[in-house]
Amino acid sequence: MDRARYTPTLAVWNYHEDDMHVPMIRALGVPLHWFPTGLSRIGKLAAFRRLVRQLQPELIHSYSFYTNFAAYCGARGTPAVAVGSIRNDFILDKKWTGLVLGRLSARWPAQQICNSSRAAENARQSGGFFVPRRPFVVRNGLDLKRFQSSSVMTHEATRILAVGYLLPAKRWDRLLLAALKLKQRGLDCIIRIAGDGPLEASLEQEARNLGVTDCVRFIGHTNDIPTLLSDSAFLVHTSDNEGCPNAVMEAMACGRAVVAMDAGDIPHLVEDGKTGFVVRRGDIETLVERMVTLIADRDLCRRMGEAARAKAEQDFGLNRLVEETLTAYRAAGWKDTSQWD
Repeated sequence: MDRARYTPTLAVWNYHEDDMHVPMIRALGVPLHWFPTGLSRIGKLAAFRRLVRQLQPELIHSYSFYTNFAAYCGARGTPAVAVGSIRNDFILDKKWTGLVLGRLSARWPAQQICNSSRAAENARQSGGFFVPRRPFVVRNGLDLKRFQSSSVMTHEATRILAVGYLLPAKRWDRLLLAALKLKQRGLDCIIRIAGDGPLEASLEQEARNLGVTDCVRFIGHTNDIPTLLSDSAFLVHTSDNEGCPNAVMEAMACGRAVVAMDAGDIPHLVEDGKTGFVVRRGDIETLVERMVTLIADRDLCRRMGEAARAKAEQDFGLNRLVEETLTAYRAAGWKDTSQWD
């Protein structure tokens, strides 16, 4: 974003000083605002409305579905245009946000940016009153300078990477079962799982129960995904519900083939047979077969990785993300006065 023309400010609904994003945002020179600890939802909403009147923004963009209705309320009675977000699956976001708030955040603001065409389509097909009137699609973007392509390393044991929060929707149980099937075939590989979350202990126990602790490593959260990818042959992704998963995009940007189930917009990101393999959700047997193919053929890993990087350079850049976001803002009613300078 051209900071000479636009001035972003971030209001954080649930602020934690030790959140990994805080130093990143401050390094960008973006002002941070948050609310006193202990405030109720109504109290935060009132404080947010006061903040809006103090800052007088032209546009309020809720980054998460959970705060959509807050963005709408904050803009009410002001010239600001409110825009919401759907960053996962519309139906599940609506359900997980709660009976009342889920419906309110699904309806207001009327304009909402989805990071996947699947989410936008689900919103359109849901019907009823509690749906956004105008869903826009703006897929995620990456800093391609940070995620650089590198040659596929040759290790005695093939190193496979999986990245994501350890949550039920990510279906890590599928990956552990795949690890068991690979081990039973006598294939020499190590699957590393980068991420943390509430399922960590139970997944580690499941790995012990399956007898795959020698070929599965839980390495916890890390901010250095590019280094992990540079030391891996390919990425595997077994989630049930997604929007536009960064893990898949990051792997492709780093020149890595991807084996992923067809959640969210993964079929749009990964061209089956060219930049990786797309597998029907729940099809463990095909998932394993596609992993076996890449384990056995490093040259195929390389060719798919090169095609994946080319796709990333064409579609995943930040300039595209910024321009499409600004276009959605304008379509939502924001008057970009900087264009007239």
